[in-house]
Amino acid sequence: MKISVTAPNLKMLLTLVFFSFMQLALLAQDSGSSSSSTSTTTRKVDVSINNDAWYTNPIVWVIGGALFILLLVALLRSGGSSSTTSASDRVTVTKTVERDTDV
Repeated sequence: MKISVTAPNLKMLLTLVFFSFMQLALLAQDSGSSSSSTSTTTRKVDVSINNDAWYTNPIVWVIGGALFILLLVALLRSGGSSSTTSASDRVTVTKTVERDTDV
């Protein structure tokens, strides 16, 4: 009974320690702007936005649309061929008749 009671407590303690270290790691990534510093520093941030993604190119959309239409036509045509009979569905029966020649 004593083992089952301490197992959840051990899990809670390990979880608390783990999240404490995570909090410490997240605070270590802070830029250091604490409220006790009195000096002000000006930082210049240069942000360049690159809008040359591959999906913004119109050629990609045209080729994609053409491929979609070809795929759609291929799927619709294959569905329509099941209503017509093909050569593999036909059965040919050949009957040979021999007459008795002993009269």
